[in-house]
Amino acid sequence: MDYVKPSQIVNQMIDSGTAKANLPPVQLLLRGGLAGAILACATTLAFTATAQTNLGIVGAAVFPVGFVIIVLLGLELVTGSFALIPPAVLKRKTTPGKMLSSFGWVIGGHVLGCIVYAALYGLTVTKMGTDMGSPLAQTLVQTAEAKTLAYKEMGASGMALVLIKAVLCNWMVTLGAVMALASNSTIGKIAAMWLPIFIFFGQGFEHAVVNLFVIPAGMMLGANVGFGDWLIWNQIPVFVGNFAGGALCTGLMYYWSQTAASAAPPAGGTSRARSEAAGAEKSA
Repeated sequence: MDYVKPSQIVNQMIDSGTAKANLPPVQLLLRGGLAGAILACATTLAFTATAQTNLGIVGAAVFPVGFVIIVLLGLELVTGSFALIPPAVLKRKTTPGKMLSSFGWVIGGHVLGCIVYAALYGLTVTKMGTDMGSPLAQTLVQTAEAKTLAYKEMGASGMALVLIKAVLCNWMVTLGAVMALASNSTIGKIAAMWLPIFIFFGQGFEHAVVNLFVIPAGMMLGANVGFGDWLIWNQIPVFVGNFAGGALCTGLMYYWSQTAASAAPPAGGTSRARSEAAGAEKSA
């Protein structure tokens, strides 16, 4: 059967999380770097599709190609690991220290991959700096400002908003990582992953790795965003919200939902067992 049952998915989550936590730093850095660049490339594809069609939903429909490539090639996306490694820690297959080390090295790789792609794409979209008015360049500038200054202007409400959007985002992203385990075929994995990634991007939620590309790229192209604006009003709270959404909404809650189901006795199981015991006593 191509379909993988939920109870088996939980076991695969734990195995995957254990393997990710135990990868050497160099592998985490390289896989994180490639994943960051690929996701950044998918983001610019989505922006291009939106610009060509004037329909944001079209951009959302094509964005999941980046996530699919990352998962099928076994690369590392920290936002997916936010859901896969905590259950492995809970089952004592790995340690909190290894989990945090894995997150740190992968994030470092994401920063390198996203910044390099941002620089190369900036040169491409502006024709080596000769066309700063390019529509796609201006899209990056406007997006960078919307993801930072717009929240800053709202103050505390803006901080709460960015956290909420980050939690909702990675709830969906981690569902994509988990649903990739729901099929044994390549096409089945692609279809399953596509759904929640489309949902998150189509609603404009906040994804930390996407923002590691979008905001620096916008800053390189002239966005009125300072380094502090980027970190305080987006990157740090988005990482916090992404971790909360991934670890709690998917990693732990899905794990508990399935383990509790498998541990619960079937309906009438207790009374049936008592009846069988009573029958055995009479026979004796």
